[in-house]
Amino acid sequence: MSQQTASGNARENGLDAGAPAGFMEELAEGLRTGQVSAEDGLLATYSIDQGPVTDWQLPLAVVWAESVEDVQHIVRTCSKYRVPIVPRGAGTGISGGAHAIRGCIVLSMERMNRILELNPEDETAVVEPGVINADLNAAAAEHGLMYAPDPASFRISSIGGNVATNAGGLRCAKYGVTRDSVLALDVVLADGSLMHTGHQTFKGVAGYDLTALLVGSEGTLAIVVGVTVRLRYLPRDVRTIAAFYPDFRSAAAGVLAVGKARVQPAIMELLDRGSLEQLDEINGSGLLARGHSLLLVQTDGFGAEAEADVVREVLAAGGATVTTEASEEAERLVDMRRNARGTEVDDEFRVGEDIAVPRSKLVDFVAALEDMAARHDVRLKVVAHAGDGNLHPTFWADRVDELTDAATIRRLNAALDESIEVGLQLGGTITGEHGVGQYKLRWLGLELPEPVRALQRQLKDVFDPLGIMNPGKAI
Repeated sequence: MSQQTASGNARENGLDAGAPAGFMEELAEGLRTGQVSAEDGLLATYSIDQGPVTDWQLPLAVVWAESVEDVQHIVRTCSKYRVPIVPRGAGTGISGGAHAIRGCIVLSMERMNRILELNPEDETAVVEPGVINADLNAAAAEHGLMYAPDPASFRISSIGGNVATNAGGLRCAKYGVTRDSVLALDVVLADGSLMHTGHQTFKGVAGYDLTALLVGSEGTLAIVVGVTVRLRYLPRDVRTIAAFYPDFRSAAAGVLAVGKARVQPAIMELLDRGSLEQLDEINGSGLLARGHSLLLVQTDGFGAEAEADVVREVLAAGGATVTTEASEEAERLVDMRRNARGTEVDDEFRVGEDIAVPRSKLVDFVAALEDMAARHDVRLKVVAHAGDGNLHPTFWADRVDELTDAATIRRLNAALDESIEVGLQLGGTITGEHGVGQYKLRWLGLELPEPVRALQRQLKDVFDPLGIMNPGKAI
Protein backbone atom coordinates (compact mmCIF):
# COMPACT_ATOMS: atom_id res chain seq x y z
CA MET A 1 0.00 0.00 0.00
CA SER A 2 1.39 3.40 -0.94
CA GLN A 3 1.87 6.17 1.61
CA GLN A 4 -0.72 8.27 -0.25
CA THR A 5 -3.30 5.44 -0.17
CA ALA A 6 -2.59 4.73 3.49
CA SER A 7 -3.04 8.38 4.38
CA GLY A 8 -6.29 8.50 2.43
CA ASN A 9 -7.65 5.41 4.17
CA ALA A 10 -6.67 6.81 7.55
CA ARG A 11 -8.46 10.10 6.86
CA GLU A 12 -11.58 8.31 5.56
CA ASN A 13 -11.83 6.24 8.74
CA GLY A 14 -11.22 9.19 11.03
CA LEU A 15 -8.00 7.67 12.32
CA ASP A 16 -6.07 10.91 12.74
CA ALA A 17 -8.08 12.25 15.68
CA GLY A 18 -6.04 12.25 18.88
CA ALA A 19 -3.21 10.13 17.47
CA PRO A 20 0.45 11.18 17.27
CA ALA A 21 1.20 12.83 13.92
CA GLY A 22 2.03 10.21 11.31
CA PHE A 23 1.15 7.23 13.50
CA MET A 24 -2.05 6.14 11.83
CA GLU A 25 -0.64 6.53 8.32
CA GLU A 26 2.37 4.39 9.16
CA LEU A 27 0.19 1.83 10.94
CA ALA A 28 -2.22 1.53 8.00
CA GLU A 29 0.59 1.38 5.44
CA GLY A 30 1.73 -2.04 6.63
CA LEU A 31 -1.77 -3.58 6.76
CA ARG A 32 -4.58 -4.43 4.37
CA THR A 33 -7.75 -2.41 4.00
CA GLY A 34 -10.20 -3.50 6.68
CA GLN A 35 -7.61 -4.24 9.35
CA VAL A 36 -7.82 -0.81 11.02
CA SER A 37 -10.97 1.06 12.00
CA ALA A 38 -12.06 4.00 14.13
CA GLU A 39 -15.78 3.63 13.40
CA ASP A 40 -17.65 4.80 16.49
CA GLY A 41 -19.66 1.62 17.00
CA LEU A 42 -16.61 -0.60 16.72
CA LEU A 43 -14.57 1.58 19.06
CA ALA A 44 -17.33 1.32 21.67
CA THR A 45 -17.70 -2.45 21.25
CA TYR A 46 -13.97 -3.13 21.47
CA SER A 47 -13.30 -0.65 24.28
CA ILE A 48 -14.33 -3.06 27.04
CA ASP A 49 -14.53 -6.72 27.91
CA GLN A 50 -17.18 -8.16 30.27
CA GLY A 51 -15.55 -6.82 33.43
CA PRO A 52 -16.76 -3.88 35.52
CA VAL A 53 -15.80 -0.55 33.97
CA THR A 54 -13.95 1.86 36.26
CA ASP A 55 -12.65 4.31 33.63
CA TRP A 56 -14.35 4.07 30.25
CA GLN A 57 -12.16 5.21 27.38
CA LEU A 58 -12.40 4.87 23.62
CA PRO A 59 -9.26 3.62 21.85
CA LEU A 60 -7.71 5.52 18.97
CA ALA A 61 -8.49 2.55 16.73
CA VAL A 62 -9.21 -1.15 16.63
CA VAL A 63 -6.57 -3.13 14.74
CA TRP A 64 -7.09 -6.73 13.60
CA ALA A 65 -3.91 -8.76 13.20
CA GLU A 66 -4.04 -11.59 10.67
CA SER A 67 -0.46 -12.87 10.88
CA VAL A 68 2.64 -12.81 13.04
CA GLU A 69 4.11 -10.24 10.65
CA ASP A 70 1.08 -8.03 11.21
CA VAL A 71 1.60 -8.14 14.96
CA GLN A 72 5.27 -7.29 14.56
CA HIS A 73 4.45 -4.31 12.35
CA ILE A 74 1.75 -3.08 14.74
CA VAL A 75 4.00 -3.38 17.79
CA ARG A 76 6.97 -1.73 16.07
CA THR A 77 4.80 1.18 14.98
CA CYS A 78 3.29 1.59 18.44
CA SER A 79 6.76 1.41 19.99
CA LYS A 80 8.06 4.09 17.64
CA TYR A 81 5.22 6.47 18.51
CA ARG A 82 4.83 5.26 22.13
CA VAL A 83 1.19 4.33 21.66
CA PRO A 84 -0.14 1.85 24.26
CA ILE A 85 -1.39 -1.54 23.04
CA VAL A 86 -4.33 -3.32 24.65
CA PRO A 87 -4.47 -6.93 23.36
CA ARG A 88 -7.89 -8.53 23.04
CA GLY A 89 -9.05 -12.07 22.40
CA ALA A 90 -12.75 -12.88 22.36
CA GLY A 91 -13.58 -10.20 24.93
CA THR A 92 -14.96 -12.68 27.47
CA GLY A 93 -12.69 -11.59 30.35
CA ILE A 94 -14.44 -10.27 33.45
CA SER A 95 -11.67 -8.34 35.21
CA GLY A 96 -11.17 -5.48 32.75
CA GLY A 97 -7.92 -6.85 31.35
CA ALA A 98 -8.95 -5.79 27.83
CA HIS A 99 -10.44 -2.41 28.72
CA ALA A 100 -9.13 0.41 26.56
CA ILE A 101 -7.08 3.20 28.12
CA ARG A 102 -6.61 6.76 26.91
CA GLY A 103 -4.60 7.03 23.69
CA CYS A 104 -4.30 3.29 23.06
CA ILE A 105 -5.09 0.98 20.19
CA VAL A 106 -6.98 -2.26 20.81
CA LEU A 107 -5.17 -5.11 19.10
CA SER A 108 -7.68 -7.84 18.29
CA MET A 109 -6.30 -11.35 17.77
CA GLU A 110 -9.62 -12.91 16.75
CA ARG A 111 -8.65 -13.31 13.09
CA MET A 112 -5.55 -15.35 13.98
CA ASN A 113 -7.68 -18.44 14.56
CA ARG A 114 -5.95 -21.35 12.85
CA ILE A 115 -4.98 -24.69 14.35
CA LEU A 116 -1.50 -24.87 12.84
CA GLU A 117 -0.65 -28.41 13.87
CA LEU A 118 -2.26 -31.28 15.76
CA ASN A 119 0.07 -34.20 16.49
CA PRO A 120 -1.82 -37.20 17.93
CA GLU A 121 1.38 -39.20 18.49
CA ASP A 122 3.04 -36.49 20.56
CA GLU A 123 -0.34 -35.43 22.00
CA THR A 124 0.32 -31.76 21.26
CA ALA A 125 -1.20 -28.99 19.19
CA VAL A 126 0.08 -25.64 17.95
CA VAL A 127 -2.56 -22.94 17.63
CA GLU A 128 -2.90 -19.26 16.95
CA PRO A 129 -4.22 -17.17 19.84
CA GLY A 130 -7.66 -16.56 18.30
CA VAL A 131 -8.58 -20.26 18.23
CA ILE A 132 -11.74 -20.87 20.25
CA ASN A 133 -11.35 -23.36 23.09
CA ALA A 134 -14.29 -25.47 21.88
CA ASP A 135 -12.91 -25.63 18.32
CA LEU A 136 -9.59 -27.01 19.54
CA ASN A 137 -11.44 -29.60 21.61
CA ALA A 138 -13.54 -30.63 18.62
CA ALA A 139 -10.43 -31.11 16.49
CA ALA A 140 -8.64 -33.03 19.25
CA ALA A 141 -11.65 -35.27 19.88
CA GLU A 142 -11.29 -36.77 16.39
CA HIS A 143 -8.06 -38.34 17.69
CA GLY A 144 -9.41 -39.38 21.09
CA LEU A 145 -7.80 -36.36 22.76
CA MET A 146 -8.92 -33.19 24.49
CA TYR A 147 -7.57 -29.82 25.57
CA ALA A 148 -8.07 -30.02 29.33
CA PRO A 149 -8.53 -26.37 30.43
CA ASP A 150 -12.26 -25.95 30.60
CA PRO A 151 -13.50 -22.41 31.37
CA ALA A 152 -17.25 -21.98 31.57
CA SER A 153 -17.00 -19.75 28.49
CA PHE A 154 -15.18 -22.45 26.48
CA ARG A 155 -17.63 -22.17 23.57
CA ILE A 156 -16.66 -18.54 22.92
CA SER A 157 -13.36 -17.86 24.72
CA SER A 158 -10.06 -17.94 22.84
CA ILE A 159 -6.88 -19.82 23.71
CA GLY A 160 -4.92 -16.55 23.72
CA GLY A 161 -7.27 -15.09 26.29
CA ASN A 162 -7.05 -18.26 28.36
CA VAL A 163 -3.25 -17.95 28.29
CA ALA A 164 -3.38 -14.26 29.21
CA THR A 165 -5.31 -14.91 32.43
CA ASN A 166 -4.12 -18.47 33.14
CA ALA A 167 -7.78 -19.45 32.94
CA GLY A 168 -9.14 -22.35 34.92
CA GLY A 169 -12.53 -23.97 34.60
CA LEU A 170 -14.55 -26.97 35.65
CA ARG A 171 -11.89 -29.65 35.03
CA CYS A 172 -9.26 -27.86 37.15
CA ALA A 173 -9.72 -30.29 40.03
CA LYS A 174 -7.99 -33.05 38.06
CA TYR A 175 -6.24 -31.44 35.10
CA GLY A 176 -5.08 -28.08 36.43
CA VAL A 177 -5.25 -24.61 34.89
CA THR A 178 -4.05 -23.29 31.53
CA ARG A 179 -0.41 -23.04 32.63
CA ASP A 180 -0.39 -26.81 33.23
CA SER A 181 -1.23 -27.43 29.56
CA VAL A 182 1.01 -24.86 27.84
CA LEU A 183 4.38 -26.20 26.68
CA ALA A 184 5.65 -23.33 24.55
CA LEU A 185 4.76 -19.85 23.35
CA ASP A 186 5.60 -17.68 20.38
CA VAL A 187 5.43 -14.05 21.44
CA VAL A 188 6.12 -10.64 19.96
CA LEU A 189 8.10 -8.48 22.35
CA ALA A 190 7.66 -4.74 22.89
CA ASP A 191 10.27 -3.90 20.22
CA GLY A 192 8.50 -6.05 17.62
CA SER A 193 10.93 -8.95 17.75
CA LEU A 194 9.67 -12.55 17.76
CA MET A 195 10.67 -14.93 20.55
CA HIS A 196 9.96 -18.63 21.15
CA THR A 197 9.85 -19.94 24.71
CA GLY A 198 9.44 -23.42 26.12
CA HIS A 199 9.69 -26.80 24.41
CA GLN A 200 7.79 -29.45 22.48
CA THR A 201 8.28 -32.05 25.21
CA PHE A 202 6.21 -32.53 28.35
CA LYS A 203 9.36 -32.06 30.46
CA GLY A 204 12.03 -29.41 30.13
CA VAL A 205 13.96 -27.38 32.71
CA ALA A 206 16.59 -25.55 30.65
CA GLY A 207 16.95 -21.99 31.92
CA TYR A 208 14.31 -19.81 33.54
CA ASP A 209 10.74 -20.83 32.76
CA LEU A 210 9.68 -17.83 30.66
CA THR A 211 6.65 -19.72 29.37
CA ALA A 212 5.22 -20.02 32.88
CA LEU A 213 5.98 -16.34 33.50
CA LEU A 214 4.16 -15.23 30.35
CA VAL A 215 1.09 -17.38 31.04
CA GLY A 216 -1.12 -15.21 33.24
CA SER A 217 0.75 -11.97 32.49
CA GLU A 218 -2.39 -10.47 30.88
CA GLY A 219 -0.62 -9.01 27.86
CA THR A 220 1.61 -6.77 29.97
CA LEU A 221 4.90 -8.40 28.89
CA ALA A 222 4.42 -9.55 25.27
CA ILE A 223 1.80 -10.39 22.65
CA VAL A 224 1.12 -14.13 22.28
CA VAL A 225 1.00 -15.15 18.62
CA GLY A 226 1.35 -18.94 18.96
CA VAL A 227 0.64 -21.51 21.65
CA THR A 228 1.92 -25.09 21.88
CA VAL A 229 -0.37 -27.07 24.16
CA ARG A 230 -0.36 -30.50 25.68
CA LEU A 231 -3.42 -32.61 24.94
CA ARG A 232 -4.92 -35.24 27.24
CA TYR A 233 -6.77 -38.47 26.60
CA LEU A 234 -10.49 -38.03 26.02
CA PRO A 235 -12.11 -40.05 28.83
CA ARG A 236 -13.66 -43.34 27.70
CA ASP A 237 -16.12 -43.28 30.59
CA VAL A 238 -17.69 -40.44 32.59
CA ARG A 239 -19.92 -40.66 35.67
CA THR A 240 -21.78 -37.71 37.19
CA ILE A 241 -23.08 -37.63 40.74
CA ALA A 242 -25.54 -35.01 41.92
CA ALA A 243 -25.65 -34.61 45.68
CA PHE A 244 -28.34 -32.31 47.09
CA TYR A 245 -27.93 -30.84 50.56
CA PRO A 246 -30.17 -28.79 52.85
CA ASP A 247 -27.59 -25.98 53.01
CA PHE A 248 -24.35 -24.80 51.43
CA ARG A 249 -22.18 -25.41 54.47
CA SER A 250 -23.04 -29.11 54.51
CA ALA A 251 -22.26 -29.33 50.80
CA ALA A 252 -18.88 -27.67 51.36
CA ALA A 253 -18.15 -30.27 54.05
CA GLY A 254 -18.93 -32.94 51.43
CA VAL A 255 -16.05 -31.63 49.32
CA LEU A 256 -13.60 -32.37 52.13
CA ALA A 257 -15.14 -35.80 52.67
CA VAL A 258 -14.43 -36.77 49.06
CA GLY A 259 -10.84 -35.59 49.48
CA LYS A 260 -10.42 -37.69 52.61
CA ALA A 261 -11.62 -40.71 50.61
CA ARG A 262 -8.66 -40.04 48.29
CA VAL A 263 -10.76 -39.93 45.13
CA GLN A 264 -9.74 -37.41 42.45
CA PRO A 265 -12.82 -36.21 40.53
CA ALA A 266 -12.38 -34.44 37.22
CA ILE A 267 -15.13 -31.96 38.10
CA MET A 268 -16.30 -30.92 41.56
CA GLU A 269 -18.73 -28.00 41.47
CA LEU A 270 -20.77 -26.40 44.22
CA LEU A 271 -23.93 -24.31 43.81
CA ASP A 272 -25.86 -22.56 46.56
CA ARG A 273 -29.57 -21.88 46.92
CA GLY A 274 -29.42 -18.59 45.05
CA SER A 275 -27.70 -20.25 42.09
CA LEU A 276 -30.21 -23.11 41.98
CA GLU A 277 -33.08 -20.66 42.15
CA GLN A 278 -31.69 -18.70 39.22
CA LEU A 279 -31.09 -21.86 37.18
CA ASP A 280 -34.67 -22.97 37.80
CA GLU A 281 -35.94 -19.59 36.60
CA ILE A 282 -33.79 -19.69 33.45
CA ASN A 283 -34.20 -23.37 32.55
CA GLY A 284 -37.59 -24.28 34.03
CA SER A 285 -35.91 -27.00 36.10
CA GLY A 286 -36.82 -28.15 39.59
CA LEU A 287 -33.42 -28.26 41.25
CA LEU A 288 -34.44 -26.22 44.28
CA ALA A 289 -37.15 -28.72 45.14
CA ARG A 290 -34.47 -31.38 45.51
CA GLY A 291 -32.26 -29.41 47.92
CA HIS A 292 -30.90 -25.98 48.76
CA SER A 293 -27.36 -26.70 47.63
CA LEU A 294 -25.93 -28.95 44.93
CA LEU A 295 -22.55 -30.65 44.84
CA LEU A 296 -21.91 -31.88 41.31
CA VAL A 297 -19.11 -34.44 41.00
CA GLN A 298 -17.84 -36.02 37.81
CA THR A 299 -15.34 -38.85 37.60
CA ASP A 300 -13.72 -39.91 34.34
CA GLY A 301 -11.45 -42.51 32.80
CA PHE A 302 -11.48 -46.30 33.00
CA GLY A 303 -11.97 -46.14 36.77
CA ALA A 304 -14.86 -43.68 36.60
CA GLU A 305 -17.54 -46.08 37.87
CA ALA A 306 -15.44 -47.39 40.76
CA GLU A 307 -14.55 -43.84 41.84
CA ALA A 308 -18.18 -42.77 41.50
CA ASP A 309 -19.27 -45.58 43.81
CA VAL A 310 -16.91 -44.31 46.51
CA VAL A 311 -18.11 -40.72 46.05
CA ARG A 312 -21.78 -41.73 46.31
CA GLU A 313 -21.12 -43.64 49.52
CA VAL A 314 -19.14 -40.82 51.13
CA LEU A 315 -21.66 -38.10 50.25
CA ALA A 316 -24.67 -40.16 51.35
CA ALA A 317 -22.96 -40.80 54.68
CA GLY A 318 -22.65 -37.02 55.07
CA GLY A 319 -26.38 -36.44 54.77
CA ALA A 320 -26.73 -35.76 51.05
CA THR A 321 -29.50 -36.99 48.83
CA VAL A 322 -27.41 -38.65 46.17
CA THR A 323 -28.75 -39.40 42.71
CA THR A 324 -27.25 -41.44 39.94
CA GLU A 325 -28.06 -39.35 36.91
CA ALA A 326 -28.62 -40.78 33.46
CA SER A 327 -26.12 -39.69 30.84
CA GLU A 328 -28.42 -37.11 29.26
CA GLU A 329 -29.37 -35.61 32.62
CA ALA A 330 -25.73 -35.58 33.71
CA GLU A 331 -24.69 -33.58 30.69
CA ARG A 332 -27.57 -31.18 31.26
CA LEU A 333 -26.50 -30.60 34.86
CA VAL A 334 -22.91 -29.92 33.85
CA ASP A 335 -24.05 -27.58 31.09
CA MET A 336 -26.35 -25.74 33.50
CA ARG A 337 -23.43 -25.32 35.89
CA ARG A 338 -21.35 -23.77 33.13
CA ASN A 339 -24.01 -21.09 32.82
CA ALA A 340 -24.64 -20.72 36.55
CA ARG A 341 -23.02 -17.28 36.72
CA GLY A 342 -25.83 -16.05 34.51
CA THR A 343 -25.76 -13.92 31.40
CA GLU A 344 -25.83 -10.61 33.23
CA VAL A 345 -22.69 -8.51 33.49
CA ASP A 346 -21.52 -7.15 36.84
CA ASP A 347 -22.61 -3.58 37.49
CA GLU A 348 -23.16 -1.37 40.52
CA PHE A 349 -26.00 -3.60 41.76
CA ARG A 350 -24.32 -6.93 41.09
CA VAL A 351 -20.73 -7.40 42.22
CA GLY A 352 -19.01 -10.75 41.91
CA GLU A 353 -15.54 -12.05 42.53
CA ASP A 354 -13.11 -14.89 41.97
CA ILE A 355 -11.63 -15.81 45.35
CA ALA A 356 -9.73 -19.02 46.07
CA VAL A 357 -9.08 -20.35 49.57
CA PRO A 358 -7.48 -23.57 50.83
CA ARG A 359 -10.03 -26.36 50.56
CA SER A 360 -9.91 -26.90 54.31
CA LYS A 361 -11.26 -23.34 54.70
CA LEU A 362 -14.23 -23.73 52.35
CA VAL A 363 -16.75 -24.23 55.14
CA ASP A 364 -15.37 -21.28 57.10
CA PHE A 365 -15.43 -18.99 54.07
CA VAL A 366 -18.94 -19.97 53.04
CA ALA A 367 -20.18 -19.27 56.58
CA ALA A 368 -18.43 -15.89 56.53
CA LEU A 369 -19.98 -14.99 53.17
CA GLU A 370 -23.46 -15.77 54.43
CA ASP A 371 -22.84 -13.66 57.52
CA MET A 372 -21.59 -10.75 55.37
CA ALA A 373 -24.68 -10.84 53.17
CA ALA A 374 -26.95 -10.76 56.23
CA ARG A 375 -25.06 -7.94 57.96
CA HIS A 376 -24.86 -5.77 54.86
CA ASP A 377 -28.47 -6.51 53.90
CA VAL A 378 -27.68 -7.78 50.41
CA ARG A 379 -28.38 -11.03 48.60
CA LEU A 380 -25.78 -13.69 47.92
CA LYS A 381 -25.21 -16.27 45.21
CA VAL A 382 -22.19 -18.58 45.14
CA VAL A 383 -20.88 -21.05 42.60
CA ALA A 384 -17.53 -22.70 43.15
CA HIS A 385 -14.91 -24.92 41.60
CA ALA A 386 -14.91 -26.68 44.94
CA GLY A 387 -12.25 -29.20 43.96
CA ASP A 388 -9.58 -26.50 44.13
CA GLY A 389 -11.24 -24.06 46.56
CA ASN A 390 -12.08 -21.43 43.92
CA LEU A 391 -15.35 -19.63 44.72
CA HIS A 392 -17.33 -17.08 42.72
CA PRO A 393 -19.48 -15.24 45.28
CA THR A 394 -21.84 -12.61 43.89
CA PHE A 395 -23.54 -9.99 46.06
CA TRP A 396 -26.55 -8.32 44.53
CA ALA A 397 -29.58 -6.17 45.25
CA ASP A 398 -32.54 -4.71 43.40
CA ARG A 399 -32.77 -1.11 42.25
CA VAL A 400 -35.34 0.93 44.21
CA ASP A 401 -34.96 4.69 43.85
CA GLU A 402 -32.09 7.15 43.53
CA LEU A 403 -31.70 7.84 47.27
CA THR A 404 -32.02 4.20 48.33
CA ASP A 405 -29.83 2.97 45.48
CA ALA A 406 -26.83 5.03 46.62
CA ALA A 407 -26.93 3.36 50.04
CA THR A 408 -27.39 -0.05 48.41
CA ILE A 409 -24.29 0.40 46.27
CA ARG A 410 -22.27 1.28 49.37
CA ARG A 411 -23.49 -1.87 51.13
CA LEU A 412 -22.68 -4.06 48.13
CA ASN A 413 -19.15 -2.71 47.86
CA ALA A 414 -18.63 -3.04 51.60
CA ALA A 415 -19.63 -6.70 51.40
CA LEU A 416 -17.37 -7.25 48.39
CA ASP A 417 -14.36 -5.62 50.07
CA GLU A 418 -14.95 -7.64 53.21
CA SER A 419 -15.14 -10.88 51.23
CA ILE A 420 -11.71 -10.16 49.75
CA GLU A 421 -10.20 -9.35 53.15
CA VAL A 422 -11.63 -12.48 54.80
CA GLY A 423 -10.53 -14.67 51.90
CA LEU A 424 -6.97 -13.41 52.30
CA GLN A 425 -7.10 -13.91 56.06
CA LEU A 426 -7.98 -17.55 55.40
CA GLY A 427 -4.87 -17.98 53.27
CA GLY A 428 -6.56 -17.30 49.94
CA THR A 429 -6.03 -15.12 46.87
CA ILE A 430 -7.97 -12.28 45.26
CA THR A 431 -8.16 -14.13 41.94
CA GLY A 432 -8.08 -17.84 41.22
CA GLU A 433 -8.55 -17.73 37.45
CA HIS A 434 -9.98 -14.46 36.11
CA GLY A 435 -6.86 -12.33 36.46
CA VAL A 436 -6.28 -8.97 38.12
CA GLY A 437 -7.00 -6.88 35.04
CA GLN A 438 -7.90 -3.31 35.79
CA TYR A 439 -10.69 -3.89 38.29
CA LYS A 440 -8.78 -5.78 41.00
CA LEU A 441 -5.76 -3.51 41.22
CA ARG A 442 -7.40 -1.88 44.24
CA TRP A 443 -6.96 -5.13 46.20
CA LEU A 444 -3.60 -6.29 44.87
CA GLY A 445 -1.61 -4.58 47.62
CA LEU A 446 -3.56 -6.56 50.23
CA GLU A 447 -2.11 -9.80 48.82
CA LEU A 448 1.29 -8.80 47.48
CA PRO A 449 3.60 -6.72 49.71
CA GLU A 450 5.46 -3.83 48.11
CA PRO A 451 8.84 -5.62 47.74
CA VAL A 452 7.11 -8.28 45.63
CA ARG A 453 5.25 -5.70 43.56
CA ALA A 454 8.47 -3.72 43.06
CA LEU A 455 10.19 -6.83 41.69
CA GLN A 456 7.28 -7.46 39.34
CA ARG A 457 7.52 -3.89 38.05
CA GLN A 458 11.22 -4.46 37.39
CA LEU A 459 10.37 -7.57 35.38
CA LYS A 460 7.87 -5.59 33.34
CA ASP A 461 10.50 -2.91 32.68
CA VAL A 462 12.81 -5.59 31.25
CA PHE A 463 10.16 -6.81 28.81
CA ASP A 464 8.47 -3.46 28.19
CA PRO A 465 10.84 -0.54 28.83
CA LEU A 466 8.50 2.01 27.20
CA GLY A 467 5.46 0.81 29.16
CA ILE A 468 3.24 0.32 26.10
CA MET A 469 2.09 -3.26 26.71
CA ASN A 470 -1.36 -3.16 28.28
CA PRO A 471 -0.37 -0.56 30.88
CA GLY A 472 -2.41 -0.19 34.04
CA LYS A 473 -3.34 -3.86 34.19
CA ALA A 474 -2.31 -6.90 36.26
CA ILE A 475 0.44 -5.35 38.42
